[in-house]
Amino acid sequence: MKLIYDIADKPKFSKTLVYAFQQMIAIMAATLLVPMLISGYGLPADPAAALFGAGIGTIVYLVCTKFRSPVFLGSSFTFLGAYAASIGQNYGYWGMIIGVAFAGLVYVVIGLIIKGVGAGWVNKLMPAVIIGPIVTLIGLSLSSTATNWIMGNGAPSVVYGQTYNWIAILCGLFTFIVIVLASVKGSNTAKLIPFIIGIGAGYALALVFTLIGNIADIPYLQVLSFQPFIDTFSNFSITSIIDYPKFFFLKAFQTTDFAPLDAAAIGNIAMIYVPIGVVELAQHIADHKNLSNIIGHDLITDPGLGNTLLGDGLGSMIGSFFGGCANTTYGESIGCVAITGNASIVSILVAALECMLLSFFAPFVAFINSIPKCVMGGACIALYGFIAVSGLQMLKQVDLNESKNLYVVSAILVTGIGGMFFGFGTNAITGGALLNITSLAVALILGIVVNIIVNNGKLAGGELHFDDDVKDKVSS
Repeated sequence: MKLIYDIADKPKFSKTLVYAFQQMIAIMAATLLVPMLISGYGLPADPAAALFGAGIGTIVYLVCTKFRSPVFLGSSFTFLGAYAASIGQNYGYWGMIIGVAFAGLVYVVIGLIIKGVGAGWVNKLMPAVIIGPIVTLIGLSLSSTATNWIMGNGAPSVVYGQTYNWIAILCGLFTFIVIVLASVKGSNTAKLIPFIIGIGAGYALALVFTLIGNIADIPYLQVLSFQPFIDTFSNFSITSIIDYPKFFFLKAFQTTDFAPLDAAAIGNIAMIYVPIGVVELAQHIADHKNLSNIIGHDLITDPGLGNTLLGDGLGSMIGSFFGGCANTTYGESIGCVAITGNASIVSILVAALECMLLSFFAPFVAFINSIPKCVMGGACIALYGFIAVSGLQMLKQVDLNESKNLYVVSAILVTGIGGMFFGFGTNAITGGALLNITSLAVALILGIVVNIIVNNGKLAGGELHFDDDVKDKVSS
C-alpha cells in the first residue's frame, strides 16, 4: 500500500499527536483488560501500571529494532492461563515477574540463535500443525472465565438463585453485540476501537441499571461499583488527580504472604511460562510478516527477526517488572498503521510516551477500575474467541486428511482441553505437586514428539508461511 508517512518520516507535531493518540486508543482497551483479568484471578494488578509497562516495553522494542519496526507492544492475552496457574499455586507477584522473565528469555535466546544461524529451523520445530492447535487451546481454556464473569459479575461461584444475575448477563451480552457491530458494521475508526466502543456501551447500560437499583434500593440491579471513585475522591487531594501507578515490583516487595520461591518453585514457574514464550513466537513471526507487507519493507531481513525477537523479549521483561503483564506485538497497532497510512516511528514513540503519562492520571484509572466484570466478560467472548480462531486459521495450512496430522492435532487438543498435567513430588504448603508441568506445556511437548514420530524422526508438517532461506543481515 502507499504510505502517507514512511518509517523515517516525521509528521508535523500536531499530526504526530493525533496519530499517536489513535495508536494509543487502538491498543488501550485490550492492554488495560489484562490486569483486570489478573485481578479476577486473586492477585490485584493495577491497569495504570500495565499501561506504563506497555509504554516502556514499546520503547525498549523500538531501541532494539533500531527504530525501524513501527508496532506497539501491549499486554498479551496468551499468558492469562500461565498467570492463573502461578497465582493459583500462590507464587504471587514475584512468581509472575520471574515467569515472564523466563518467557522473555526464550525470545532473547531464540533471537540470538537466529541472528547467528538463520530462521529456517523455527518453522520446522513448530509448524502450523503444532502451533495452530496450541493457540486454539489457549483461547478455549480461558472461555469459562468469560462466561462466569457474565453470569455472576465476577462472583467466585455461579449458582442459580445466589450469584446468577440476569442483569449482568444482559450487560455482558450487550457489550459483546456492540463490539461485533462496531467491528463489522462500523466506520473505519470504529473498526479500530471496537472494544472501547463495546465496553463503553456496556458500562453505560450497567450504570443505568445501577442508578435505578440505588434509587429503588434493589441490590440485584446494582452491577456497577462506585467504590473506585469514592476511594479516589472521598479524601480529595493532589493524588485524586495525579498519582503514581502501583508498579508490580513495588507490590512484590511489599507483599510477603506467598509460597517461598525455592529452586523447585522456580523450576515449576519456568515450566508454566516457557511454553507460552515458545507459542508466542508464531504470533511474533506472523505479525511482522503482516506488517512487512503493509509498509513494503521486509522486517524479517531489516532490522531482522533476531532483533525483533530481542526487542519483544526484553520489552516484555521490563514491561512486566513495572506492570506485571507480558507484552506482545499488537494486531490493533498494525491495523492502525494500515488504515492511517502512517508508519512513522515517531508516532509509535509518542504513543508510548502518552501511555506512560496517562498512567499517572488518577480519574482515568478510577474509571477503568470501576468497569463491571460482566462487561469485561462480554469483551472476553470476542478476545478469547479471537485467540482460538487465530489458531484455527493457522490450521488452514494443514492437510487434515492426512492421518499423521490428525494424530498431532488430536494429541494437543485432547490433552490440553482435558487438563492433563505432569506432577512430581508434593508441595508441603499447597498440597499440590512440587513440580508441575501444566497442561499447555504437556500438549506442546506431546505435539512435537508425535509430529517427529509420525514423520519418521524428521521435523515436518504443515509449516507456517515463512521464507526458510531468509537470513538476518541487519543493515548498519
